[in-house]
Amino acid sequence: MLAGPDLLVILVIALVIFGGNRIADLGAGLGKGIRSFKKGLEGDETPQKKLEDNSGKTKE
Repeated sequence: MLAGPDLLVILVIALVIFGGNRIADLGAGLGKGIRSFKKGLEGDETPQKKLEDNSGKTKE
């Protein structure tokens, strides 16, 4: 497992390689992606519930 000092070394190396602005942009992009994914999952449940509600009805 990674301990505190190990993570600190990895973060310092990433900061040197990518720079502070680039890491901030990556974090913002990751956050937007996660929010979009969660919204997609929430939106996916609504049509499924509608299908389940309509499946019990019989058409005449």
